[in-house]
Amino acid sequence: MNEIKLESMLKQFFIEDIGDGDLSGEALFTRDERGAFTLLAKESGVFCGKQILERGFALIDPSSIVRINKEDGEVVSPGTIIAEVEGTMQGLLQGERVILNLIQRMSGIATATAEAVKQTAGTKAKICDTRKTTPGLRMLEKYAVKTGGGYNHRRGLYDAIMLKDNHIAFAGGIKQAVEKARDAIGHTVKIEVEIETKDQLIEAVEAGADIIMFDNRTPEEIKQWLPLVPEHIATEASGGISFSGIRPFAESGVEWISLGALTHSIRALDISAKVIAKSLKEEVSHVYHGNH
Repeated sequence: MNEIKLESMLKQFFIEDIGDGDLSGEALFTRDERGAFTLLAKESGVFCGKQILERGFALIDPSSIVRINKEDGEVVSPGTIIAEVEGTMQGLLQGERVILNLIQRMSGIATATAEAVKQTAGTKAKICDTRKTTPGLRMLEKYAVKTGGGYNHRRGLYDAIMLKDNHIAFAGGIKQAVEKARDAIGHTVKIEVEIETKDQLIEAVEAGADIIMFDNRTPEEIKQWLPLVPEHIATEASGGISFSGIRPFAESGVEWISLGALTHSIRALDISAKVIAKSLKEEVSHVYHGNH
């Protein structure tokens, strides 16, 4: 993960939430009062977000101390203490929501990815993500996919060429599209072609595609068409594949299965923060469930 980019993102997220100041925290506590809280898993899953915890609290309060008990990719269960944080009460309360939002979402993605990967056991298929990410969170969401044992598809429009139906239609056909793309790029950039019919598959192979995506094809169709694809061309299945439908695609013989649902349809992992206001000598339990 690009730490410079991460810090810039966190600053923007905090600016959005804190604005000109935290009215609640600043009204109740001085800048010097200190406290601590623990982050607890409320359900089983795969933790992801160590750097969010470390960088996030340090940005809000440079004096904060963060003790991480779980590494990214480790399994947690209800009651697991993920981390312990000490710092100013104002800093803890200002950073809590943004940080919890991010690690809950990233852990949810990592957990979903790990479940998807399990369904490919015993096959050569690998699970990967798509560009169907939350605007502004792509780096974090793709990192979470890797944390869960999956792989990253292209990160954006800038690092690989994918010729979809509209590209092909505008260019006049698969052959023309591949030729124009090949002439415009260097030898390090791969070209992926989306196909929906057997004739398109043959045309993509003859045009010299590096990767062929079977778009919205059934596992049976893919299995029948794979013998037409030379070994040096990678194959991918995509388009509306549900978590419950992964196994048939994995058994079809395809190499990659891309799932938009890994990032656009996941449920955040339930994590809570128990805050201890040391200067007040009392415990305040705060469970994050989307409270305003």
